[in-house]
Amino acid sequence: MKDWFGLVARLVTGGVWIVAGALKLPHPADSVRAVRAYDLLPEAVVPTVGHLLPVVEVVIGLCLVVGVLVRGTSVVSALLFTAFIIGISSAWARGLSIDCGCFGGGGEIPDAAAKYPGEIARDVGLLALSAWLVARPRSRWALDSVLFRSTTDDDPDPLDAEGSLHGAEEDLAQDR
Repeated sequence: MKDWFGLVARLVTGGVWIVAGALKLPHPADSVRAVRAYDLLPEAVVPTVGHLLPVVEVVIGLCLVVGVLVRGTSVVSALLFTAFIIGISSAWARGLSIDCGCFGGGGEIPDAAAKYPGEIARDVGLLALSAWLVARPRSRWALDSVLFRSTTDDDPDPLDAEGSLHGAEEDLAQDR
């Protein structure tokens, strides 16, 4: 059951990253404006972060969806969600009224503070899913289970305790 939950965590988190990054890619100026609006980074790095963040988001999302390098990408995902939670909380605490820029847009907007609790809650939930994947990166239909087969004492072969295949090996066997 934990492997199925891991699959859901990968697909949800990865899907959010892909959508967030893909919506920002065609509008780099908006992404830079969103980063600038938080007023947290030195101006010298704002354009670089604004341009690179959507690319990083799409790469993280793709890695999670296909299940490759799950633990490493989940660590980066968790760090980014933590940074976003801190950024939104900081904007809220400082009385800034800005669009989070999470799915494009960015900059000052009226009544943004009313959206901050929902944005923080969403990011906390996605942070929890990322943390789950850091602790348990193995999940169903993950490319990692094919590329990096475990041969530790815990998992000497691809068979589980009942003698059936698990993960990607089981899926491949069912397709035959």
